[in-house]
Formats: sequence, structure tokens, C-alpha cells
Amino acid sequence: MTRYIRHAAAFCILLLVALVVNTAWLQVLQAPSYDGNPANRRPTIARYKQPRGDIQVGGRPVTGSRDSGEQLRYERTYPEGPLYAPVTGFASQRYGTTFLEHAEDEVLSGTDPMLSGFPLWQNLTRVGTPGGNVITTIDPAAQRAAFDGLAGRKGAVAAIEPTTGRILALVSTPSYNPAELSGNGPAVIAAWERLNHDPEQPMLNRAVRQTYPPGSTFKVVTAAAALDAGVVTDLDAPTDSPDPYPLPGSTTRLANEAERCRNAPLRYAFEWSCNTVFAKLGVDVGVDAMTSTARGFGFNDPDLRIPFSVSPSTFDSRGDRAQLALSSIGQYNTRATPLQMAMVAAAVANGGEARSPYLVERTTRRSGGTVSAAGSRPVHQVMRPSTAARLRELMADVVTEGTGRNAAIAGATVGGKTGTAQHGVGNTGTPYAWFVSWAQGDHDMDAKVAVAVVVEDASARRGDISGGGTAAPIAKAVMEAVLHPSPTT
Repeated sequence: MTRYIRHAAAFCILLLVALVVNTAWLQVLQAPSYDGNPANRRPTIARYKQPRGDIQVGGRPVTGSRDSGEQLRYERTYPEGPLYAPVTGFASQRYGTTFLEHAEDEVLSGTDPMLSGFPLWQNLTRVGTPGGNVITTIDPAAQRAAFDGLAGRKGAVAAIEPTTGRILALVSTPSYNPAELSGNGPAVIAAWERLNHDPEQPMLNRAVRQTYPPGSTFKVVTAAAALDAGVVTDLDAPTDSPDPYPLPGSTTRLANEAERCRNAPLRYAFEWSCNTVFAKLGVDVGVDAMTSTARGFGFNDPDLRIPFSVSPSTFDSRGDRAQLALSSIGQYNTRATPLQMAMVAAAVANGGEARSPYLVERTTRRSGGTVSAAGSRPVHQVMRPSTAARLRELMADVVTEGTGRNAAIAGATVGGKTGTAQHGVGNTGTPYAWFVSWAQGDHDMDAKVAVAVVVEDASARRGDISGGGTAAPIAKAVMEAVLHPSPTT
């Protein structure tokens, strides 16, 4: 009898071992495959069982969470959705996440291990960690000024603090309300279809994901290359530039909209945007030096992240001399995002030093404790300090005496560069209106803000576009918001 009991006990132990092994196999070795199985809704249910952390601007949240009472319990809300959509992106139960909602998803959803003091214990007990908060660098007054200035027209604004790289404004219009995509019901599907088929492309982040021909604003880069290379040593000396300028190796002759550009000195050519002078300067500098200078400003960089990715701005180094001439006035294959052109203005304002732009100041736990901070950003010298000083002088002249007078601000030194960018088949499209600028208060030690504005559907009249009638007033409003913050902001 005892023998049968021993056999039964051994069999039970064997079954128990098999059960333990099978359980370990399923829960440990096979867990990743089950977690990744589309039929497994438990991770999704767990993801939405608690409120998501907030994205904050100026000390207050610009996102929230709403208890829907459904199985996927909490949905994202956006109190000022269209204003901050290029910053926040969307967090959708059906369509995923974009922009900061995507780049900082682990913090916002509470899955970042840094948020938990005892991650192993929480994994065992299945207790969720509250989502953390993302504190942005955005200046709410500058963001509002940019948004209101564009007034729904197709375009974008980017503003940077030159000495740090902090992004102060990031606006793209026309915009949309990310809250329309938060849930997973029929209304969300309908909104997704409508937004994706809208010819105005409201979900396109034009500030960082759309590149444009920068037109005459690129002449800041060409002037920097010419001064650094010693091609120009005196701002007021003749440049030996014909008008019209025959493009090298071509029968095409490049003309000017401005007058008195023949043999114009760099100061006059910069103030009144003489195409012929800058096309010839680009050729005289040469493709290698032009490409090197453009790269220093941030062109041809596929890895720029703020923390979400930015479409690379490009300067073509493979063209012939005629194409180099056109590239040097911001045409041909030269393309730039508004953020890139704000980086150009910021480098000039900061004595030739460029800092990488960033959008997140720090991340915190729900309780407020810091999880991570941006810290000091890498800096590199784009041009000689003496070159930057002369460019500051040239850009200030544009605002006081040239085409950018609409950007002048009392009690501040403002530097700027207007531009028009031809596009379309045979350049038949309405030119894009550009303005890049920086501003420094009379009592400030450094420039406080650098701005780039592009308006796609600007007036086609030359006086309205290159004279700064469309884009310069928007830049002025943004700069004033930073220089003269109201007590409520």
C-alpha cells in the first residue's frame, strides 16, 4: 500500500513540476509574443485605465484626460487644441501618437521606469505608475501672437531663444483640434478621414515637417560664407556684379526686382535684396565653402530632433555653377523649414554660435519631482564672431533703412531679412512670403528671440511680400511678446 502512495505522490509532484514549468514557459518565455499579439487587449486596456500625464506650457497644462466610462477608460483632451497642435500632436486610442505625445509617450503614459521608485514591486503587484508631466520651453504669449498673426492662412512660425536654443513658439496653420482623434468611435474615424483628405492639410506641421525654398532669407547664409571666406572684406565696397548677371555656362540672365544693383556693395545689396550680387557671391565663394557654411547653420542634417524629428533642410552641393548661383539666393534645390531659418537668425544674433533647438525643458513625476532636464545644449561656432557682428549690422540696416521696416520695435534693436520664394511650374505659383529676424531689448545683454515666418498664400504684390508687408508684422508681434511679456503670462 505504501508503494502505491509513494507512486501517487511522485506522480502528483511530477504534475506539479509540469504545471510550474508550463506556467513559467507561458508567463516568462512566451510573454512577449502574447503581449504583442493584436488579439490581446489587456495592454491597451491597462494603458487607458488611468489619466495620461500632461504637457505644460507656461506652468499650466495644455492637455487633459476625460473619463469616458468605456473599457478604454480615459481619452485625451486639448483645451486649446489648434493653438498647440504642432507642439503636442495627438494621442489617439485608434491612430496612435504624434509629436510630443509620441516622443514623450513613456513619461506621459507612466511606463517610463524612471517614474517609479520600485519598478520591480510594481511589476509584481501590477500597480500602475501615474503618468508624468512634460514641461515645454514654449512661451504662451509668443505662441498666441504667432497663431493670431497667421490668422488661419497657410504658413508657419518658429521662434528660438538664441543663447539657449529653447523653442519659444512653434505654430502651423491652418490647424486642427487633436481632441477629434482621441477616442476610437465612429466620430474619430470620420474626423480622421476628413482631416487626411482636406486639401489644406491641417495636420501637416509646416514649422518642422515642411520645407520651402527660402528665397532671399538664404542670403544671410551666403553673406556669412562670403565674409568668412574673405570674398567680401568691406561692406561698402563695390562687388563687381553685373545687372543682369549671366549665369555661368548658361544663356540665362538673372535680373533684379530692386533698382541700382549693378556693382552694388554688400550693404546695399543686403538691404534691398539684389539677386545678382548674391548669385555672383555664391559662385565666387565656391560650392565647398557654401556647403560647409550651410551645414554649419544646420542644413543637410538628417538627425535633428527636438525631441521629435525635423525634416532636413537641404543645400545641394552637386549642381553646376549656374545652379550654385541660384542655390545661393535660396532657389533651385535649396529647401528649409521655418525652424531651420529661425536657427540661422539665432546663430547670427548669438555671435556666430549655434545651439541645438529643443522643446522639452524637463519631465516630472505627477508629484512634481524632476525625472529629467534638458541641461545645457551643445554649441558650435558657425562663423567667425566678426562675421556675425557684421551680419547683425546688415540685418539691423534692413529694418531701419531697407525692406523690413515693418518689424521695427521701439526700445529694441531688431535685425531682419525679407524674402520671396518662387515656386510652381515655371514659377507661376504665388510667391511664399518669408521674414527672418532677431530682437534685443535696449537693456538686454543678449538677443532674446529669433523668429522665422513663412506665409504660403501671401499677396502676390511685390511691395507686400518683399517689403515685409505680410510676414514681418507677424514676426514683430512674436518678438514683442517675448521682449515685453504681460503680467498675466
